[in-house]
Amino acid sequence: MDLYNRGIEPRHYARPAPLPKEMGDFIRLYAQIALLRRGPQDLPASPLLLALTVAAFLAVNFVVSSLLWYVVLLRLAGRPERTLQTTSAVFGFQTVLAPLVIGCGWLARRFTPDSPWQVPIMCAVLLLFAWVIAANSYIVRAALEWSVTSSVVLVILQAVAGGLLLAALFPPIRA
Repeated sequence: MDLYNRGIEPRHYARPAPLPKEMGDFIRLYAQIALLRRGPQDLPASPLLLALTVAAFLAVNFVVSSLLWYVVLLRLAGRPERTLQTTSAVFGFQTVLAPLVIGCGWLARRFTPDSPWQVPIMCAVLLLFAWVIAANSYIVRAALEWSVTSSVVLVILQAVAGGLLLAALFPPIRA
């Protein structure tokens, strides 16, 4: 028995959305979703789109986190044999910390700036950010055999460069 026969109207969420014609349309749509201007109901219900989106997410993360950074650094440092171990360690610790990062990010957006919860949430975000820097610096220090200070500076530069790259690839959408 379908929804219409039971007298229940289907939600607009379940209706197929029109399929954008170009990949750029999808990128703009995803940016609008990230900015809370559109929602998942605006995407077509497509297994292919899901597979392509997951593949694109993994590719972007892999390129930014690994290929553009660690491979080059390890080659320049004369230690290319450490690439697989280093990138595995980076992806591994990021995977373990991902639930905390996602949770803190969600909480930070959930409460308004004037909420009494903002201070403890932002403290948790800063603590988690420091933990990520420390863990990543530890890996970089071991891989490159650099000092703690150099490793921390390098990791912070990587975070800034990654943020700038994302901002360049996905500029803010102006309404």
